[in-house]
Amino acid sequence: MKPFLSIIIPAYHEAERLPLTLVDVDRILAARDYSAEVLVVIDGGADNTATVAKRLAVSMPEIRVIENAENHGKGWVVRQGMLAARGNWRLFMDADNSTSLTEFDRMVPFLKQKYDVVIGSRAVPGAKLDPPQVWYRQLLGKLGNRLIQWLAVPGIHDTQCGFKCLSEAAAVKIFSVAKIDRWGFDVEVLALARQFGFSIMEMPVTWVNDTRSTVPAGAYVSTLLDVWLVRRNLKRGTYRVDPVAPRPSGASSEGGPHL
Repeated sequence: MKPFLSIIIPAYHEAERLPLTLVDVDRILAARDYSAEVLVVIDGGADNTATVAKRLAVSMPEIRVIENAENHGKGWVVRQGMLAARGNWRLFMDADNSTSLTEFDRMVPFLKQKYDVVIGSRAVPGAKLDPPQVWYRQLLGKLGNRLIQWLAVPGIHDTQCGFKCLSEAAAVKIFSVAKIDRWGFDVEVLALARQFGFSIMEMPVTWVNDTRSTVPAGAYVSTLLDVWLVRRNLKRGTYRVDPVAPRPSGASSEGGPHL
């Protein structure tokens, strides 16, 4: 049976936090009336994240583990998961559970309104941050977003929140041509959604700040370099879609619940 929802969780050195996230996801799905699959995509690494995920998959049959021996970047593994997924809707979320799967319930009304892409946001009215980020990260985020809006996606106030849901058609078309492997992939996804005429809704979410999480300073520079590449690629017409877009392995257009 084709699942209603595919949940893609990229994981790199997440042996400690991933189990709690998967238990929470399993608990939430058990209380919902739709079918779902969970794809944990291991982005290489030297710890035992893959082993932990596989052990949990024994008791949680909805979990599928995709293991990569080498590190490729978050964008690379999210793309891999999106194209390997089988769901009518495809959501990616962070392994640290900063935005809980319960927030998907708030997305459903927008999916029913036929939005193709619904993204979580920490920067629109109604969003909750617990606790707020330190002041310099907030400042870097605001300045970075202004530049990102100017370069690639005007009108979107938070491109980097790791909680985004796409329809099957949008996911396949976008991720079949996406090229950014690391920090700037979120911007590329949104820029391509607009390029291809998919509708986008930015909605507030509750975001729990894990104070143990660290983003290297170089990530901000890397993201902006990626955004510049996206802008250049769009201007050059680099993103070309085949007349018949490739379908992810094992996907089917039949069966399963629909909105």
